[in-house]
Amino acid sequence: MLAFCRIHPLRGKNSVSRLKMRDAGRARWLIPVQNVPLLFLVGLFWGAIAPATLAADQLVLQAGPLSETIALAELEHFSQTGELSADLEKWSRLLTPELGELLGQELALEPQIAQQFLDDLFATRDGQRLLEELHQALPGSSPEQIQASLYGLLNREDANEDPGVEPSEDNSSEDSGITPLRLIRTYPETMLRVDLLKASAIAWRLNRPRWQSQALRPMIERTLATNPSTDAGSNFAQLGIDPSQPGPQAVNQRSLTLWDHHRQRTIAVELYHGEAVRGPLVVLSHGFAADRQFMAYLAEHLASHGLSVATLEHPGSNVNVLAQIAFNQEPNEVLSAAEFVDRPRDIQFLLNELERDRAGINRKQIFNTQEVVVIGHSLGGYTALALAGAELDLRALREFCQNRSPLGRAPADWLQCSAAKLPHRTLGFRDRRVIQAVAINPLIGEVFGPEGLQKLETPVMIVSHSADTVTPTLEHQLLPFEQIPTPKQFVFISGATHMSITDSNNSNSPVAQSSLVQELMGPEAEPVRQTMRSLLLALVNQQTEQAPQYRPFLSPAYAQTLSGDRFTVHLTETLPPALLQWSHWVARWGEEQPEQVSWGDRLANRWQTLTERWQPVRYCRGQLDSIFTRLFEQEPV
Repeated sequence: MLAFCRIHPLRGKNSVSRLKMRDAGRARWLIPVQNVPLLFLVGLFWGAIAPATLAADQLVLQAGPLSETIALAELEHFSQTGELSADLEKWSRLLTPELGELLGQELALEPQIAQQFLDDLFATRDGQRLLEELHQALPGSSPEQIQASLYGLLNREDANEDPGVEPSEDNSSEDSGITPLRLIRTYPETMLRVDLLKASAIAWRLNRPRWQSQALRPMIERTLATNPSTDAGSNFAQLGIDPSQPGPQAVNQRSLTLWDHHRQRTIAVELYHGEAVRGPLVVLSHGFAADRQFMAYLAEHLASHGLSVATLEHPGSNVNVLAQIAFNQEPNEVLSAAEFVDRPRDIQFLLNELERDRAGINRKQIFNTQEVVVIGHSLGGYTALALAGAELDLRALREFCQNRSPLGRAPADWLQCSAAKLPHRTLGFRDRRVIQAVAINPLIGEVFGPEGLQKLETPVMIVSHSADTVTPTLEHQLLPFEQIPTPKQFVFISGATHMSITDSNNSNSPVAQSSLVQELMGPEAEPVRQTMRSLLLALVNQQTEQAPQYRPFLSPAYAQTLSGDRFTVHLTETLPPALLQWSHWVARWGEEQPEQVSWGDRLANRWQTLTERWQPVRYCRGQLDSIFTRLFEQEPV
């Protein structure tokens, strides 16, 4: 979905934070897409819930009747070492290692850009909802104080920034850069109480997609693992085919620019083919803010094996849209709703143009437009599924977008809500020329509702990466896969991120430099690209006369041979019952419903029930502390 292909390559220390305002038209998108809710909700939230006084460097933690005044230095020590002081030990249930890491994480941001973004975000509906939810964890605070804490640090960073002087090592490590702990020191009041039970509930929802992925990864790896075979590699070598290696044919590449007069839309296309073309036409659809070169390595690989490939650029959601995004747009408005209609139509238009052969390419011998395999990444994954027959359920999507809290939304959750503005109840784009769909890290979520995927009419492969923070596995791939009718396949690459499949030429993109969304790209991700070359060549060849020779390479055993030290690859056609049961449980865990509240809210509700039943004046403080401590020490349900 996020690609930033070959624009403003950034190098050097704190490269993203040194972007100048002349680049703001593109750099600012690093904030609203990648960092909402991560930038605002991590930086502002943790900077707000743990503020200290500038004079005493202290804050008050409370949970039910318990309260503790602690020194900020204790919190800093916890963040740096993971060790809890004697005063903090009693809060160990809430002061988790993940929180400690979060408190010390540096946000590499241009202060002027961040401040403008926050100014406009606070003026939006979602910004106000965020402040209301954060305020629950801060008894006695005000939205103005929360904002002042962040602005104080941004202003200090801006004052310290000297465009002509590179910061010293000491200054860089100690005083420069935005971290939640530095936000704590800028809080404008002398005392603030932090309700850790409310804070823990918000923290869970804030990090819900990431924690869900962490909980799922071991179960997926365990249930999808095959029995290792010492001679598995040699067995496949005996087949005389290595789908990961380039084919024997020289690759011809040609660029086209097509004009859709009806939609007033220019479609740029790259065409690839070998000397002796066979099989279906393969169409590659990029994700949001990418371009037609996003998976160029895959196009070249397939063409070298005799397949024809077309990679097109979607003009309403390509890299050029970065310069058109305004600071004051709601996160779910950065993508036009029309793109959910125009993207499938872009591919249909391309197929129509190739059929007419207006470009004089002798299409009958090269491009088989009557048999098409669509491979899409992220938003392109949605595009591929829509053309294969999945039906949009816009009524269900609107309900999701209206009721879901801004906290805990992954970037894909925001972008899918762009489609909610379409004036339809359902919408379909089935194209009979599409005979197979591959969706890599697809944006699915609630776009197709509870039944739209059941209308798919072609074989489907879903590819999911364990460390994908943009379109997380659970809600955008794993649970949707259960709804898809057979034949289907699910590929899980443990250790890969959202952008790991991108062409190596994109490794210097701003998203790769971000300190907030850690993407694994470039040479380190070559095994992921090699996996895509192997599996997708074998998959497309199932539509050719070579299907029997390539069928063994679509097996769980072969997928496992693609695993290495950093990545493990799993392939299955059905999800084991144990994995499905665990997935549904993880999905319900912390759901924002009265009967499915997070464990932090549950503890708070328990305490309120106790205080309503008992008369606190009849108990001494020691008795109340003992009762509450016993409740607090129970494992989360």
